[in-house]
Amino acid sequence: MSRSALVYTALGLIAIIAAALVLSPSPAPQATLAPEVLSKVEALKTGDMKKLAFHSAAKPVAQADYDTFEGGKANLADHKGRVVLLNFWATWCAPCRHEMPMLSALQDELGGNDFEVITIATGRNEPAAMARFFKEINVTNLPLHRDPTSAVAREMGVLGLPATVILNRDGQEIARLLGDADWASDSAKTLLQAIISQE
Repeated sequence: MSRSALVYTALGLIAIIAAALVLSPSPAPQATLAPEVLSKVEALKTGDMKKLAFHSAAKPVAQADYDTFEGGKANLADHKGRVVLLNFWATWCAPCRHEMPMLSALQDELGGNDFEVITIATGRNEPAAMARFFKEINVTNLPLHRDPTSAVAREMGVLGLPATVILNRDGQEIARLLGDADWASDSAKTLLQAIISQE
């Protein structure tokens, strides 16, 4: 076989393999919730919870570290094993001030081994201003984590504040709500309990 014939044969084989790879079915993405649980949760969405959008497949979360109030480093992977309500906020954000006490009430009621509320101030937020913000609204049970360079928020695709995402026990994002919401409402608590009980 001539050299040119070998080249054409090799190119033909490459084209066949490439076509097979393109046409072969991809593995189905992991669903965020079991269909019966998702159906139940969707039925529970009233009031502000109507803004909560569940993803068709679980999404990876940011790998970047954030700063703890004490000056250490932490990562979202540190919270695997629990269902997490992750809230991005800032001291200059008026809707965040309105929402934070409701997040605090939610942590009081549901927080524990299976669930926690994590708050991360993204962008330029001085620790003293953050502490004053929480003191003014009488919130004492939520963490004063910081994302000073917005690295975590950027990786998570957060474009506005407040933004809240729900993470499953595997540390993947399964739902997102943009804007402030009444997280202490019966609707919010009931649907979160349904997620926790499945997870």
